[in-house]
Amino acid sequence: MLDETLSKIEDRLKQTSAIEATRREELLRLLEDLKEEIADLAHSDPDHAQSIASFADVSTHEATRGEPQPVLLQHAVGGLSSSVLGFEQAHPKLTEIVNRLAISLSNMGV
Repeated sequence: MLDETLSKIEDRLKQTSAIEATRREELLRLLEDLKEEIADLAHSDPDHAQSIASFADVSTHEATRGEPQPVLLQHAVGGLSSSVLGFEQAHPKLTEIVNRLAISLSNMGV
């Protein structure tokens, strides 16, 4: 399920025309980093890893939809950021990647 969610995000990013190419490449790089870090978390806490991936999926959906809904994007990105609260000590790189992803997606709604 986790791999499916992350693949769906990747496909959405590759297929959307709602974002410019440089932003797309940045997001795809962040997604690759997220895949690595979330795989580590999945060994110790699979439910939480899936939650983070799900929030990333919803956030990406909201950021790339044809008709932007800024309030929905804000809520989705807020959930994504909240999904890593408490992981700063145990998974600092995961927290950093998720926060960078959240900021990048949030900036798309501006």
